[in-house]
Amino acid sequence: MSPADLADAIRCRAVAAQGRYLVALAAPPGAGKSTLAAELVALLGQGAKAVPMDGFHFDDAVLIARGARARKGAPDTFDVRGFFHLLHRLRAEDEVAIPLFDRSLEISRAGADIVGPNDRILIVEGNYLLLNEAPWPDLAPLFDLTVWIEVPEAELDRRLMARWAHYGKTPAEARAWIDGNDMPNIRRVVAGSRPADLVIRQG
Repeated sequence: MSPADLADAIRCRAVAAQGRYLVALAAPPGAGKSTLAAELVALLGQGAKAVPMDGFHFDDAVLIARGARARKGAPDTFDVRGFFHLLHRLRAEDEVAIPLFDRSLEISRAGADIVGPNDRILIVEGNYLLLNEAPWPDLAPLFDLTVWIEVPEAELDRRLMARWAHYGKTPAEARAWIDGNDMPNIRRVVAGSRPADLVIRQG
C-alpha cells in the first residue's frame, strides 16, 4: 500500500465518522512515522493534522531521578496517562494545545501546537500505540483506524545510524545507543504490538 492509497483509505473511512477521526500510525524507532504522517497530512489536505506521541517524553531530569535516562525512548519513559487524556480531549474539545518533542534540544515543548476545530482527521503517530503491554492497550478504544509501518530491521538500523550522526553522535556513540537502547525497543514493539487494521511496507 502506497501513502496515496493509505490517504485514500483514511479519507473514505473518515467520511462516515461523527466528529474527529483518529488514526493510530504505529511503528518501531526509525521507521519514518513522522515523515509518513506529514505526507499523509499533505495528501489529505485541509482538515488533517499530525499529533505526535513524542511530546509525552518524560524530561531528562525526571529520567535521571528514576535512573532511566539511558533507556530514554522505552515504553515506561513516556507519560502514557497524559497522552491518554490528550486523546480524550481531542475527542471532546474543539481546540486543544498539544506538546511537541524537540529532538535537537532533547526536550518536550508544552503547548507547541494547536489542534483546532477544523482539524477533523488526526494522524496520531508513535512507537507504542499498539503495544500490548499495560497501560498501552487502554488507548485502543480511542482510535478509529490503526496503521502499522513495516520496515526490515537492517533498514531501521541504517536509518538510526544516520539519525544519530545528524544529531552529533560519533559512529561509536550511535552504535552503542542503538545496540543498547533503540534495538531492544525495536524488537519489543515488533514482537509485542497488536495487529493493525492496515499495513504499509517500506524499505
